[in-house]
Amino acid sequence: MSDVSVYQQVGGLAFFERLAEAFYEGIATDEVLLPLYPEPHDLAPAQRRLALFLAQYWGGPDTYSQERGHPRLRMRHAPYVVGALQRDHWLMHMAAAVERSGATPALQAELMTYFVRAAEHLRNDDALRLTDSS
Repeated sequence: MSDVSVYQQVGGLAFFERLAEAFYEGIATDEVLLPLYPEPHDLAPAQRRLALFLAQYWGGPDTYSQERGHPRLRMRHAPYVVGALQRDHWLMHMAAAVERSGATPALQAELMTYFVRAAEHLRNDDALRLTDSS
């Protein structure tokens, strides 16, 4: 296991800014996810928050927490229905962004392992989730 953080391995904040930008390029035309944004014609604030959150999560500065407090991802997403459809669309755009990121295959796999786990964690459609497993 390397003592070098993912943040350092990818060259810092600029990587996460590019990743968030590529992700939101997909969101901008997504009929499932775009309506969930309070200001769907201005995704720049959400893009910035995502970049800062990811940078912090992967070992960068704690700017996200300084500006917004503890991430509390489930709480922040609670006002929106996040089911399998939303999860799958989110992952589709994130996978495309990760693929375009220029990260090594090993780092891409590490990023996607986290994103799959996080996307499932944010599901809040518990009634619907019971029927998914049948």
